[in-house]
Amino acid sequence: MSMTVTSTAFAAGEPIPTTYSCKGDNTSPPLAWTGVPASAAELAIVVLDPDARNYVHWVVRGIDPRATSTPEGGTPPGAVVITRYAGPCPPSGTHHYEFTVYALGRRLDIGPGTKSAEAIGTIQKAASAQGRIVGTFAHGG
Repeated sequence: MSMTVTSTAFAAGEPIPTTYSCKGDNTSPPLAWTGVPASAAELAIVVLDPDARNYVHWVVRGIDPRATSTPEGGTPPGAVVITRYAGPCPPSGTHHYEFTVYALGRRLDIGPGTKSAEAIGTIQKAASAQGRIVGTFAHGG
């Protein structure tokens, strides 16, 4: 099943504003989504840089399945941050950043201290739907 993810900060395939990067405030951009299945037990967000071997920039789970967005620079109340947000900061060139929202069919028992790769694997296995928006960021901002 597919969900739609958008951001008021950047359009799909477009540059992510500097404020959300290591050269700015290093805060997460606002995200919004639609298409969450009624059976979802919780939501999760994973941000990866596939141009840097899937470097992990953010992992959050435990988001209420009735939520439709996350605020700029934060997570919805009750969410569990597994990997703190680290904004785009490519060493060279232009990198792509995948902001994926997962609808999970069951509540997960993973929290801070869980290794990012393990958390992401658990999230992906529990996902009943997902959506993604990809933004870019160039070295030098």
